[in-house]
Amino acid sequence: MGKNTKKVRVRFAPSPTGSIHVGNLRTALFAWLFAKNNCGDFLVRLEDTDRKRLEEDSTQKIFRALDWVDLIIDEGVYLNRQGELSQKGKVGPYIQSERLDIYKQYAQQLLQTGKAYYCFCSEERLKTIHERQQLKKTPVMYDRHCRNLSKEEVFNKIKAGEKYVIRMKIPDNEIVVFEDQVFGKVSVKTDILDDQVLIKTDGFPTYHFAVVVDDHLMKISHIFRGEDWIPSTPKHILLYKFFHWEIPIFVHLPNVLGEDKKKLSKRAGAVSVEDFKAKGYLPEALINFLALLGWNSKTEQEIFSREELIEKFDLTGLNKAGAIFNYQKLNWFNKEYLRKLKKEKFKEKVLEFLPIAIKEKVEKNSEKLEKILPLIKERIEKFEDVTKMTTVGELDYYFDQPNYLKEKLLWKNENNLIKTKKYLEKIIELLKQVKVWTGIEIKNELWNYATEQGRGSVLWPMRYALSGKDKSPDPFILAEILGQGETLQRLYYAVKKIEEN
Repeated sequence: MGKNTKKVRVRFAPSPTGSIHVGNLRTALFAWLFAKNNCGDFLVRLEDTDRKRLEEDSTQKIFRALDWVDLIIDEGVYLNRQGELSQKGKVGPYIQSERLDIYKQYAQQLLQTGKAYYCFCSEERLKTIHERQQLKKTPVMYDRHCRNLSKEEVFNKIKAGEKYVIRMKIPDNEIVVFEDQVFGKVSVKTDILDDQVLIKTDGFPTYHFAVVVDDHLMKISHIFRGEDWIPSTPKHILLYKFFHWEIPIFVHLPNVLGEDKKKLSKRAGAVSVEDFKAKGYLPEALINFLALLGWNSKTEQEIFSREELIEKFDLTGLNKAGAIFNYQKLNWFNKEYLRKLKKEKFKEKVLEFLPIAIKEKVEKNSEKLEKILPLIKERIEKFEDVTKMTTVGELDYYFDQPNYLKEKLLWKNENNLIKTKKYLEKIIELLKQVKVWTGIEIKNELWNYATEQGRGSVLWPMRYALSGKDKSPDPFILAEILGQGETLQRLYYAVKKIEEN
């Protein structure tokens, strides 16, 4: 196979049978990066010929996901500003169900040149053949029953209204060889290849036929897809040869694996891209993480801008081994990108993930939210964590007086509430003297007294009185956020609680 001389043109061709999962997105990303690195074109084609598995709204989900991660489409199908499906480019249509006449034309060409044939076998007959082959433990393949029907027999069957498919005529005793950019040289004997169906009984093409016709007509130079398609590639190459077309360069990508080292897939319940969005991951973090999932930049660098990824991406960095999808690593990436978010954008995302009840309280006290944001940023890895914080009450105490048992004000093994009450009263006295209400000034005012009496004994009841939680920020930060008036009010409440019988 000679070197491909076409301009770099790659395609991402999702099927609207569900959402895009991360394995699909990584394939699209690698193709996109390669195209951008080589001043090429990134096309998106919608492969909707599997009519039985089409899912309503799947198309919208696919293109919303591509928009979210900002993979700019040069040509093909895209969502316009109104959120409607549109197409752009000179070699469309880019939706396979709109190209049926094209596939029929090329199928007829193969029939005329003796490279394909009509098959009238019923589903029942095919099922019986396959069951016998399974019992004999021989390859499950079509037995070529209709391969040598005469023209007259074919004409009469079609005239009689018999249903048929069109199959490709796999040549005997040949070896198909191709050079994959990741897995190297692959050789396959045609004897193990099935006479693949090209056109189904409903007139729609199979994937194997449509993909070859479309990739040729759309001038695709490099085909990026999962390694699962390697066994099918010899059939595709034969079709290219039947038509005397230039064969594109194949880049089969190793599978993305779960932590159990099994392949992630839509059918196996792999997390979709929209699920990552819903959990509050940032698209920049997900892209950075996926770019390094099976590709080696040959540097120690881990955080890459989009421009840096484009500049460094090449095929020699692709690994043969499957890449494990590590959530812990993804969370690390996401936290790194969270830290870089500008304050207003971070605030906007926090508000988006707050439950309605607390969101209303927050919006009434935006000044307090501004003080809480740095604490939230340190605590979370993704914005879903903000929702979890509110679920366990980790934000409520900033806006509502906490309710608790007075015994919880005691430090560790202490049991003297009268002593604790005295500590709280002294804290109130000292805090009234603070002129500039900041965490540092509050700490300066209390630190000597807390050190003399025992820091835990003094500061624990203060902290618990302010938060009502076993775990919370230190009492100086809490007091600064709450403000002087509310801090004193909560400490008075704690003293009263101890005085109750």
